Amino acid sequence: MRITMIGSGNVATHLSAALKNAGHNIVQVYSRGMQNASLLAYHVGAEPVNDFDAITADTDLFIISVKDDAIIDVAAQLAGHRKLMVHTSGATDIGELMLITGYAGVLYPLQTFSKQKEVNFWEVPLCIEGADDDITFTLKQLGQTISNKVYEIDSLQRKTLHLAAVFACNFPNYLYHIAQQLLADNNIDFNLLRPLIKETADKVQGQLPSAVQTGPAVRKDGQTMQAHLQMLGDNAYLQNVYRLLSEGIMNMAKNGKTA
Repeated sequence: MRITMIGSGNVATHLSAALKNAGHNIVQVYSRGMQNASLLAYHVGAEPVNDFDAITADTDLFIISVKDDAIIDVAAQLAGHRKLMVHTSGATDIGELMLITGYAGVLYPLQTFSKQKEVNFWEVPLCIEGADDDITFTLKQLGQTISNKVYEIDSLQRKTLHLAAVFACNFPNYLYHIAQQLLADNNIDFNLLRPLIKETADKVQGQLPSAVQTGPAVRKDGQTMQAHLQMLGDNAYLQNVYRLLSEGIMNMAKNGKTA
């Protein structure tokens, strides 16, 4: 398939590489900055462009991999080509794209990406949605050339999945940052926590999180929790975070719900 990539960020970089490795032809890479467009285009054998007027209609698919609030503006710029367009957003409804074109779809990879770290794209869940059955079929076929985990997910399900991903990925990473700061303030190396973080993540690969919850809150160890709160006595914000999360864990242990 001939594909034009709109965007040069983390998702665009990994998705372009996966598609190129699967034998697809990346025709052009667009980015507002020519340097970014050129870098990605070089790696996937495409033409770099930084002007919408330079984008050719000689393609089968436009993949719009930009910030959510720019998707519709970009789609409007491309609509005249009358080619299939998909976005890669977890939070944007397909209906917003369909206001611009009937040739609309979603190709959402559920993974956190960084340009510096290799990802086995075959293991990345790929959530697809099409404006009609034919588009859905096309996207499913395309997805199966780069991932072993292709799912038909509608917009409401995808938004829920994206929300869940924030809780499962973004928030824990912020908590890692808090832990790192607590350790740094006491001259303790964050590397001491890495095995614990890995073991916790490994456990939920085979079991539900509620089944492997540990810690003072699930044990109702009030004495330890009070001691922790006293240690955070000069930081009311972290005290509130600690209390809120502990209450959620205790509620989960009691009745299976967080609140």
